[in-house]
Amino acid sequence: MKANEVTQKVIDKLNKLLSDLQIVYQNQRTLHWLVKGPDFYMLHNLFEKYYDETADVIDEVAERILMLGGVPLHQFKDYLEYASIKPVTEVPKGRESLKIAVNNFEDLLKQYRSILELAGENEDEATASMMSDLISGTEKKLWMLNSTLA
Repeated sequence: MKANEVTQKVIDKLNKLLSDLQIVYQNQRTLHWLVKGPDFYMLHNLFEKYYDETADVIDEVAERILMLGGVPLHQFKDYLEYASIKPVTEVPKGRESLKIAVNNFEDLLKQYRSILELAGENEDEATASMMSDLISGTEKKLWMLNSTLA
């Protein structure tokens, strides 16, 4: 495959990731707004922290797409079409809501790893570095979430 074909594949994967990140962002906002139970305060704050962090990642991914010569998806209908992560429709009580976050972060982690591999093949150090950082941060989130659920 030619370098520009691989770059286009990276752009396409980044746009899919961008779509999923937008859904995860909204899922975290939904969980933040609607969580209930004895752990409300902790979870309310946790989901706010996560959606703030996700907003920053969304911006970085969109800008990376632009740097690679692509156009980031920017309409909600496109996010819903390309995302594999589903929007939250019901918020389970208390800590059960953490399972949604775990599933969302696990899905993102798979995408980060896939993009890292493809970016490496393309000698795209900036995208690879970004994905490496996201992998590290997401693995830590998953460790903390799973430890809380244990």
